[in-house]
Amino acid sequence: MTMLIDQATQLRSLLREQTREDESGAESAPLPTRRASVIAVTSGKGGVGKTNIAVNLAIKLASAGKEVVLLDADLGLANADVICNIDLPANLSHVIARRKDLSEVLVKAPGGFSLIGGASGLARMADLTDIDRQRIVTALGELEQQADVILIDTGAGISPNVLAFTRAADHVLIVTTPEPTAITDAYAVVKVISRDQAARRISLLVNNTRNVNEARVVHERIAKVARQFLGVSVFDAGSVPADEQVSAAVRKRVPFVLSAPRCAASHAVAQLAMRLEQGVASSAQDESFFARMSRWFRR
Repeated sequence: MTMLIDQATQLRSLLREQTREDESGAESAPLPTRRASVIAVTSGKGGVGKTNIAVNLAIKLASAGKEVVLLDADLGLANADVICNIDLPANLSHVIARRKDLSEVLVKAPGGFSLIGGASGLARMADLTDIDRQRIVTALGELEQQADVILIDTGAGISPNVLAFTRAADHVLIVTTPEPTAITDAYAVVKVISRDQAARRISLLVNNTRNVNEARVVHERIAKVARQFLGVSVFDAGSVPADEQVSAAVRKRVPFVLSAPRCAASHAVAQLAMRLEQGVASSAQDESFFARMSRWFRR
């Protein structure tokens, strides 16, 4: 408990020192202009293609000239590196343990984005302490000045790890499928993350659809209930159709926008990238990701 209080005190002191004036009346050195937009990619349940969407979205954003960083924050069950066929020498668990700096675990991934891999199979990573999450936040605060877009592939569900990232992002992209259980769980995520982030932009992407109409029905169903009972707008991020090229790419461990750039799924992800870029720009926050996360931990 003492350590947690000390950590929180140091964090508050750091934030105060960044903005207060010195005794002579001159302002301290201004903070670097925030560059990165932070998009959290999440889902209510596993198996809906969330990580695959996050990886391929990162590639499409990078192909548009953006400096993109993907953080695999599906802590304990991370697999973005598997989709990219990358053997990671170190991952996020090494940063938390203070064995590596974030710059040392940042690797270049196929398609031009940078990947921060998570740890797979470590139960401790799935249940981080507040201090552990603070270490991640501090490291991400540095990245915010270097990247244009930070994509965070969260775990599925509504665990403290997931909520810590979704509540601090500029834009939350919820991935679902047309299956009834996935729809129900997607609405549960909207309900939880909207409780104290009404100003945050929330979008829904329907993955693995048979057609556009099916996706539209799913979005309208969730959006209508969220608007009626939560007073929250859930924006339409579009859909990604069921595509044999997606499963073939996963088996080959190659992102599908690279292995089959002209397939229907790749075209859909390109449209998603454009929609998200417009959405984040229209709802960008002046307050940094680091400051929002720090405020969350002080609650």
